[in-house]
Amino acid sequence: MSLSNLTKFIVTSYRNVSNINRVLKNIKSDIMANFIWANHLGLIIITNKVAFPLDLSTVEKYIKNINSIDLDDIMIPRLPQSKSYLKFLSIPYLIEDTNVFINSNIVKRIIKSTHIFNGVVLAFKPRVIKAFSKSDIAVIWVNIWDI
Repeated sequence: MSLSNLTKFIVTSYRNVSNINRVLKNIKSDIMANFIWANHLGLIIITNKVAFPLDLSTVEKYIKNINSIDLDDIMIPRLPQSKSYLKFLSIPYLIEDTNVFINSNIVKRIIKSTHIFNGVVLAFKPRVIKAFSKSDIAVIWVNIWDI
């Protein structure tokens, strides 16, 4: 996907997540899109489970039906090769006894210092979001290479 297509899609990513979930629900899929982001490789849609070919083709059809997207620049959707993600739930959004928000740099330092993650290589920068606007809980996504 070209930079202009990525930009157009990401600007409305909140709407696109909802619409992707709607079209997946229409085909009776139990897959749900959780998060969309872009990098130099293209558009990445994080889902709650591994997608099936029907799910991938449904998402592809949705993307191709967006009016502002250049159809000649759409790649065939595919599952990541040898990459996994971890989703951490119920993490405090503020670091204990401080007013400092948890961010990707803090997550990286914790991963490097925790023995459970020995030998784990981060594929992308960890993503930290607040679970709800009025909540003090964060959700963290960590993409890792399977070695």
